[in-house]
Amino acid sequence: MTTPTYQRTLPLLDDSNRFFWTSGAEGELRLMRCQECGHWLHPPGPLCPVCRSERLAAEAVSGLGSIETYTLNMRSWGPGLEVPYVVAIVHLDEQPGLRLTTNIVGIPASDVRIGMRVRVTFERDEDVWLPLFTPA
Repeated sequence: MTTPTYQRTLPLLDDSNRFFWTSGAEGELRLMRCQECGHWLHPPGPLCPVCRSERLAAEAVSGLGSIETYTLNMRSWGPGLEVPYVVAIVHLDEQPGLRLTTNIVGIPASDVRIGMRVRVTFERDEDVWLPLFTPA
């Protein structure tokens, strides 16, 4: 777990997303999974895009994946946000096409590479546990 270095705009928690933003308290990354066909979906929705089932439940994923693409940001967009920082799309191991947009931390920004193996870590900010990724 990391400590925030700047004030992020936090998501508004509601019944449809609370599991995602708070599961880091248990050290888990939880996403919606269809209980009929097993398809993972993120962001959460009201029904499975594959089989159209409404039987969805939040389940833990491994938290492992690889960097599909990223941007190296050289401009600070908020007070206390240190540059450079990396915004990446991480492809999770559980299923083709299962991706998260996140930050890569714990490594110099210039060392980040497409294809790099990463694992989830969490940054607590108030009642939210932000899923970030660090080299695996």
